[in-house]
Amino acid sequence: MSRQTKSALGRGLEALITMDDLNTGGSSSINEVELSKIEANPDQPRSVFDQEALEELAASIKSLGLVQPITLREIEPERYQIISGERRYRASKLADLTSVPAYIRKASDENIMEMALIENIQREDLNAIEIALAFQTLIDTHSLTQEKLSERIGKKRATIANFLRILKLPAEIQIGLKDKKIDMGHAKSLLSLEDPSTQLMVYEQILEYGFSVRRTEEIVRELNESGTIAEKPVAIAREKKKMPADYDLLKKHLASFLGVKVSLSCNEKGAGKISIAFANEAELEKIVQFFDSLKNNS
Repeated sequence: MSRQTKSALGRGLEALITMDDLNTGGSSSINEVELSKIEANPDQPRSVFDQEALEELAASIKSLGLVQPITLREIEPERYQIISGERRYRASKLADLTSVPAYIRKASDENIMEMALIENIQREDLNAIEIALAFQTLIDTHSLTQEKLSERIGKKRATIANFLRILKLPAEIQIGLKDKKIDMGHAKSLLSLEDPSTQLMVYEQILEYGFSVRRTEEIVRELNESGTIAEKPVAIAREKKKMPADYDLLKKHLASFLGVKVSLSCNEKGAGKISIAFANEAELEKIVQFFDSLKNNS
């Protein structure tokens, strides 16, 4: 990585999007741009926008205005596309603004996704799957090697390689990672298993029993050393027996009180979760009434 690139990384997006290797042109002062003239970037790497967080931001914008301008490029006269700030754009629409402050920059099509990716990574706005897909798209679109991509976005090549590998996991596991049911450490452990059905088996056990990354690594190691798939469930079966008898009794009591199925899981550190199932709205209402009664009697 060049010395210029390294120093730019410490200064955030404003430095990055004016670097020579991104081929961007100068910028103007802050402009007030009508929302009706702005469109989202179809290649935006971020695909998930939390509605509650957007509404909170919208409330803040209603009160204080949009403090940080969004960044746009002109795609035709009086038409603009978002380079960075789509979340702020969406929240501004929710806040019923008619225009927003914005920087207008010159950027080629090939640089837009790269710039959006850099901004989102620096703000930690992307989940692991979104990052992986964005890396793969940049590599495919611009015929980049992992090393070249590393130089352009300021991420280690090994980090890029790890993200790309998770795209080889079964779709169900990728969705779980995207929804933050597991984290990157779990995903990397599952990649050590070659058989997709075994990966899914361990993934389901992680969800059911709340296995830590370390425990998952131990299970994967046992499975890889066991030799055949037929022997693989043994390691997890032993783990299932570790649930204390008191916990099982508690689960039965809760199920009896609520009149619905209750699941309880616990990891080796004593942390866990309680899941309450309901078959329809009537059962859900019954559960809510039960907890309301406890609150009223407290």
